[in-house]
Amino acid sequence: MTSPTGAGRYAPSPSGDLHLGNLRTAVLAWVLARRSDRAFHLRVEDLDRVREGAEQRQLEDLAAIGIDWDGAVVRQSERGAAHDAALATLTDRGAAFECYCTRREILEAPSAPHAPPGAYPGTCRDLIEEQREAGRARMRELRREPALRLRAETRTWQVHDLWAGQVTGEVDDLVLRRGDGVVAYNLAVVVDDAAAGVDQVVRADDLLSSAPRQAHLAHLLGLPEPSYAHVPLAVNGRGDRLAKRDGAVTLRDRLARGESAAEVTGRIGDSLGLPGCRRAADVLARWDPASLPSEPWVVELPA
Repeated sequence: MTSPTGAGRYAPSPSGDLHLGNLRTAVLAWVLARRSDRAFHLRVEDLDRVREGAEQRQLEDLAAIGIDWDGAVVRQSERGAAHDAALATLTDRGAAFECYCTRREILEAPSAPHAPPGAYPGTCRDLIEEQREAGRARMRELRREPALRLRAETRTWQVHDLWAGQVTGEVDDLVLRRGDGVVAYNLAVVVDDAAAGVDQVVRADDLLSSAPRQAHLAHLLGLPEPSYAHVPLAVNGRGDRLAKRDGAVTLRDRLARGESAAEVTGRIGDSLGLPGCRRAADVLARWDPASLPSEPWVVELPA
């Protein structure tokens, strides 16, 4: 389902149950879409890290706190033809090249002085055909495909974020298809968002640095560049990103300890300065996006 006013989305990876930070981001994505009369879509990003039963549990948990969505759930693993078409478009334009480096070789290779540790040093960017044939032969010995990388022709790209404002970020020779043949996240998310009419991307702010790369890919593919809204992460008491190892941090954990879905939603509302919320609709009715805290949400829960 598409909407003349665009769409928002939530796109979890089915690697386990959603924790409170994931659910908070989902609520905010849903609220921002519904408030602007956008459609709201669910996409399961199941290209890897799939745990049996996780998808169904995630969908049930989202529904339990009052989130609904438009149309059928999309699974990224079923979008291979569209991903391959985008790769072919970039390759045909000379905007992609094969890379024969292992991860270890990239980490150990000397990089430009300004590049972060582990940045791709451009080893395979401008090889002659004889060198490429040697690289392919080596990949066959390793029983891997060459990775496919973007031949970046710009080093920066600018996006607009609802809270961060204008953000200029690095564009590098990022991976488009991995050496195991799986399409890379940065390409898949661009292609799948555009196909669903998504023009508003709401997600955690650890992905803000990826937005310029993804927007530039959209530009190269002739696809609309979405607007972005990156929300602060949920963290534990040590300031580390919230994870299952931090204890009873999922909805199902809290239910097992006697809390209701409404009480868990209330915790999310409290984190936004909205006491008394019981369903996602309560956040929709009361939340002012301008009031979003800029600091991470420190999740402190009773055992």
